[in-house]
Amino acid sequence: MALVLKEKKKLVSRGGASGGTRGGDTSPLRPKQVPKTPPCIHACPNHNNVRGAITTIAQTEAYGRTYDDSFKLAWESITDTNPLPATCGRVCPHPCEKECNRAGMEGSVSVNAIERAIGDYGIEHDLKLTRVGDASWPERVAVIGSGPAGLSCAYQLARRGYPVEVFESFSQPGGMLRYGIPKYRLPPAILEREIDRILGLGVVFKLNTIVGKDISYTDLKKDFAAVFVGIGAHKGKALGVDGEDATNVFTATRFLNAVNSGTSVEVGDKVLVVGGGDAAIDAARVSRRLGADVTIVYRRTIQEMPAIEQEIRGAEEEGVKFEFLVMPLGISKQGDRAVSMRLQRTQLGEPDASGRRRPVPIPGSEFELACTTIVAAISQEPEFNGFEELRTGKDWIKVDDRGQTPVEKVWAGGDVLDLGLVTIAIQQGRAAAATIHEHLRGLPHERQDETPVIRREKMYTAYFEPKPRTAEPPALPVQDRFANPDREVAAGLTREQVIEEAKRCMSCGQCFECGSCWTLCSDNAVVKPLVKGQPYAFKLDFCQGCKKCAEQCPCGYVEMF
Repeated sequence: MALVLKEKKKLVSRGGASGGTRGGDTSPLRPKQVPKTPPCIHACPNHNNVRGAITTIAQTEAYGRTYDDSFKLAWESITDTNPLPATCGRVCPHPCEKECNRAGMEGSVSVNAIERAIGDYGIEHDLKLTRVGDASWPERVAVIGSGPAGLSCAYQLARRGYPVEVFESFSQPGGMLRYGIPKYRLPPAILEREIDRILGLGVVFKLNTIVGKDISYTDLKKDFAAVFVGIGAHKGKALGVDGEDATNVFTATRFLNAVNSGTSVEVGDKVLVVGGGDAAIDAARVSRRLGADVTIVYRRTIQEMPAIEQEIRGAEEEGVKFEFLVMPLGISKQGDRAVSMRLQRTQLGEPDASGRRRPVPIPGSEFELACTTIVAAISQEPEFNGFEELRTGKDWIKVDDRGQTPVEKVWAGGDVLDLGLVTIAIQQGRAAAATIHEHLRGLPHERQDETPVIRREKMYTAYFEPKPRTAEPPALPVQDRFANPDREVAAGLTREQVIEEAKRCMSCGQCFECGSCWTLCSDNAVVKPLVKGQPYAFKLDFCQGCKKCAEQCPCGYVEMF
C-alpha cells in the first residue's frame, strides 16, 4: 500500500491576549521546555542543589506545606550531596553568590545564610541521614583522615551499604574543620552534631591512629577492598628566612591546632602574622583574643588578599593592624626567641601564575618591627610520611577524573591533592565514593549530563518584583568577643528572614509554575496541569509560534526551536 502524505493545514489563532498571531501569520518555531543549570549550582564546587532547596522553602504556601515540612525537604536535598550544611553555612566563602543572577539586580540571594539555616534546622530537629536503598555489601572500605573529604567519602559509601572505617591521627574527628578553624567561626558543637549523624550510619572511627606508624598503610591495602586517602595538609610552610627556628615562631597550622586543642599558648603582647589568606586572618583574630596587639604583614594589597572579605572586616573591627606591600627578610633573635622581624617594602609588578600582580622588592626600603610571637601563614602542605608511593615527584598526590590514584585500590581527595575550599574537598570525597562503588560492583562509570548554564540576559527578569537582599544580622559586639573568645561571632538569619530571602530566588532555568506561558498564549497551546507540581505541556498543533511564552518566561525555561 502506498503511503500518502497530506499537507498539514495551518491553524488560525483563536484570539485572546495580546501577542497572538491573528490573521494567519505563523512561525515554524515551536516552544520546548529546556532545563538549565543556574549559576549558583554551576559555581558550587560540590554542585549542591541550591535552587531546589531554596525554591522548596519559597513555594511552601503554594504547595500547601508547613514550613517545617519544607525545611526538612530542603535539608534532605542539600544533604544528598553535603552531609555538613551547618558547617559549610559558616565557613564556605560562597562562590555561588558571586554568580547569582540576582547579583546584577538588588544583590545576590543569601545562599550561604540559607544553607546555614537549613543545616541548623537539621541539628535542632535531630534529622537523620538516610541510606540509598537497603543494600548491605561485604567489602570493607578504609578512609584515612576525617576532614571534609574523608567525612564526605565515608558518608556516601555508608549510605550505599558499605562498612567503612575511618582512621584519624588526632584525638577527635573533623580534620582542619576542628583543628584549623577557630571556634568563634565554627562552634565545635555544630561540627560534632553533623559528624554524629555520619556515625549513625554505622561508620567506625579509629582515633589516635596514625597510618604508617600505628597501623601499616600496606596492611590497609591488603585488608580493605578500597582505600581513600584524605590526610589533608596540616604541615605549615616555613618562611625560608634566617632566625625562624626561634621557639616563638609558629606556622599557622601549628598555632591554630594548639589553640583549638586547648593547649595554652603564650603569645606575649605583640604578634606579627605573615600572610593574606584565611589562616592568617584566623591566627590574627585568635591572637587578639589571647590579648596581643596584632599586625598582619602582607606582600600585596588588601585587594589581592585571598581571605574571605567578611573575615577581613572582622579582623579590622577587632583592632588587627595591617602592613601591606611588605615582605619578610629575616628574624632577629635574643637567645632562642625572636624579638623582631626585618621587612622590606614592595611594589606590585606584572601578574604572576596566580593572576595577581607580583610583589617586587623596593631597594633600600628595609625596616624592622618588634614582636613577641611570629605566625607564618603563607601556606601549608601534606605530611607524606608513610604515603611516599602516592607522591608524584615534587607534586602532591595526583588522581584521574574519578579521584583514583595510579596505585591500585587507592583513591584520594581534599587538600592532599591541592589546597582548596571545604566544599571542594566534600565534592572530591563524594566523587571518589561514587567511583569506588562502581569499581566494587563492576558498574560502568556514570556521568551526569550537563545542562547549559542560564544567565540573566536569557531570562525575563521584569517579572520579578524588586526585593532587596536581607541585611546581615548584627555580629557579636567586639567587647563581647573578647570577653568570651570562643563565642560565635556571626549570627544566623531568623526563620522569617530565611523565608523572605528564599522568595528572592528566581528559580533560574527551572519552571516554578508562575503560569505566564498559559496566561499569555492566545492560541490555547499551553496546557495547565491539573495537579500541582506536574509540568505544563504544549499542544503544538495549536501553536503558531508567537514566541510570547519563551520571551516572557521569567526563568528562561522555555525556548523556541
